[in-house]
Amino acid sequence: MNIEEIFSRTYLGNPTESWLWALGAAIVLALVFNFILKRFVRGFANLAEKTETDLDDLVSALLGKTSIVLIIIFSVYVATFFLDLTQQVREFRKSVVIICLLLQIGLWGGGFIDYYVAKKLSKIGSGSGASITHIRSLGFFAKSVLWIILVILTIDNLGFDPTTIIAGLGVGGIAVALALQNVLGDLIASLSIIFDKPFEVGDFIVVDDIRGDVEHIGLKTTRLRSLSGEQLVLSNNDLLQSRIKNYKRMDSRRINFFLGVIYETSYDNVERIPGLIKDIIESEEKARFVRAHFSSYGDFSLNYDIVYFVLSPLFDDYMDIQQRINLKIFKKFSDEGIEFAYPTRKIFLDSVEAASTGAGAGD
Repeated sequence: MNIEEIFSRTYLGNPTESWLWALGAAIVLALVFNFILKRFVRGFANLAEKTETDLDDLVSALLGKTSIVLIIIFSVYVATFFLDLTQQVREFRKSVVIICLLLQIGLWGGGFIDYYVAKKLSKIGSGSGASITHIRSLGFFAKSVLWIILVILTIDNLGFDPTTIIAGLGVGGIAVALALQNVLGDLIASLSIIFDKPFEVGDFIVVDDIRGDVEHIGLKTTRLRSLSGEQLVLSNNDLLQSRIKNYKRMDSRRINFFLGVIYETSYDNVERIPGLIKDIIESEEKARFVRAHFSSYGDFSLNYDIVYFVLSPLFDDYMDIQQRINLKIFKKFSDEGIEFAYPTRKIFLDSVEAASTGAGAGD
C-alpha cells in the first residue's frame, strides 16, 4: 500500500488527509493556547507582586486552575471543524465540550472559593479558632453546592432527566441517613456550633463534670484540653445536648461568701464589720463591692453575708483577689480584736443542783 492509497482512504466520511490536517491543527492550537495561558499566568503573577489590589491576584489564581485537558479538548473541538461530521458525532462533540467546560467551571469556582477563604483566614488572628473553623466550613459547603449543581447540569447535558435520578437518590439517601444517623447528627451539631457559636476555640467551658479549653471544633467531634493536661474528645451531638458553661465570655465573676464571728464580739464591732469588709473590697482595683450584712444568728457564730464582683473573667485573677481580700480581712480582724467563730459547745452547770448532789454524796 503506497502513500497515495493511504491518503485516499476514508474514515467516518473524511479522507485521511483531512484527518491529518485536523490533527495538525489540534496540536498547533493546543501549543498556542498553552503558550498564551502560561504568558497570562506569568504576567498576572508579576503584576500581582507589584500591586496591592486583589483582582490581579484572583485572576492569577484562577488562570492557574485552568486544566491542560480543557485546552487539548477545546483545540480538538476547533480542529474538527475541518472535518465533515455526521449530526450524531457533532452532538457527541458538543456534549463532550460542554461537560469539560462544566468541569473547568468547577475548578475555577473552587479556586475562587479557595482564594476567598485564604484571604479571609489571612485577616484573622491565630487566636480566633472558631472563626477559622467557620470560614473553612463555609468554603467546604460552598464547593459542595457548586459541584452538586455542576453534576446535575452534566447529567442533564447527557440527556438524562435529573429529577428522576435525584428522586432515586432521595430514596437511597433516606436509607443511608438511617444507617449514618449518629454521624449525620454530629455533622448537624457541628453546623450548629459553627453558626450559633455557643463556644469558640480558646474558650474555657464546663460540660457536666468535664472542663477544659476548646482546642478544635471538627465535623464530628470537639476536643478539649483539660486542666490536668490530657485531651478530651467529645461528640458534637452529645455536647449540644448537655448544659455548657462558657467561662471565657464572662465580663465579671460574682463572689458570695460567708464568715462568722463569736457571740462574745462587742456590739460596736458587730456593727462595724460590714464597713470594714466594704473598705477592704473597695481597695482592690478589679473588685466591685455589692453588699455586706449581718445576716443571721448561727449555732455558734454571728454570720455575715458578703457579695462582690471580680471585674475579670480570668480564674487566676479571681483567686488572687480572693486571697488578698481574705488576708486583709484576717489582718484587720486581728488588729481590731475580732475573733472568728468555729464550732464550740459550752456546758452550764446549775450550782444549786451541783451543791445538793455533793451533799448527798457526803452523807
